[in-house]
Amino acid sequence: MASTLRDVAQLAGVSVKTVSNVVNGYPHVSPDVRRRVEAAVAELHYRPNASARTLRTGRTGVLALVLPTSDLPYAGLAGAVVHAAAQRGYRVVVAPDDQPRSSGLHDARTMPVDGVLVGAPVTPGELGPAVAATGPPVVLIGGAPHDQRCDRVSIDVAQAAEDATDHLLRAGRRRIAAIGDRPAASPQPGTAGYHRALRRAGLVPVPGGLLSARHHRRADGYRAARDLLVGPDHPDAILCSSDPLAIGAMRAAFDVGLRVPDDVAVIGIGDIEEGRYSRPTLSTVAVDTGFLAREAVARLTVRIGQPDAAVADIVAPHTVLPRESTDATAR
Repeated sequence: MASTLRDVAQLAGVSVKTVSNVVNGYPHVSPDVRRRVEAAVAELHYRPNASARTLRTGRTGVLALVLPTSDLPYAGLAGAVVHAAAQRGYRVVVAPDDQPRSSGLHDARTMPVDGVLVGAPVTPGELGPAVAATGPPVVLIGGAPHDQRCDRVSIDVAQAAEDATDHLLRAGRRRIAAIGDRPAASPQPGTAGYHRALRRAGLVPVPGGLLSARHHRRADGYRAARDLLVGPDHPDAILCSSDPLAIGAMRAAFDVGLRVPDDVAVIGIGDIEEGRYSRPTLSTVAVDTGFLAREAVARLTVRIGQPDAAVADIVAPHTVLPRESTDATAR
């Protein structure tokens, strides 16, 4: 027999109304009570009656998650979001962001959903119109540009890039290039962190060593790294703003006859599983995916219940994980 609100309330030691408030995303619940209710929901595998909730509240009990579905590294984030959403009584549908002529964010906001989580790279030009328009609330996950009109849960991208560059500097690298951010008129956070670390070491970027990658896929990293690594004055290290870019960059190094890390060190950001089994294993900046998912779903449920709540910009922890791609002795 399926669990009911009353079963959850009894296990959590709270009223049925309190359980209803938690699963419907109302913000005025203490953190301790919310944790107890969510633990009871998970233990009893409680699922709200979606049809009844829609009739009663006008809500669907469904969240949209915008992801580039063609790239498997995002599967970890998707799984974490689905789990975090289920603990609050929501289901998740994925809106793909890798179609040639469509925007996952635009498509998600036209779906019958209560809110949208954006885990795909978006530009301010894509984000601004969506946030300004009426429709379900939006919460950003990861390194998306922050818009003061919507919540974001992300690592400190600038600090992560600075820490990764510092790691390369400590490994003795001095000609450090970067792939991923757009070195355009308005510098991106990752580029700023990279520059800070170089300036502190009394260094400047490699000429032509800042290359953009719109989609952060292995092929983008491969193409950019091949351009960087041809010729005798190639960089001795590359900072990539994602692990898929870094894996593509390592393949490019191999194809032009260079050794990683002996001739060129490579580091990424994300700690995807593939990097733990690549050859060489990939040094990376690890991100707490569970934290990102839990906090993003929590912010979205608050926003659904209280559209005028103050906008939050929540910073997730990160850690540099040295592996073989920057340290030959790690083999």
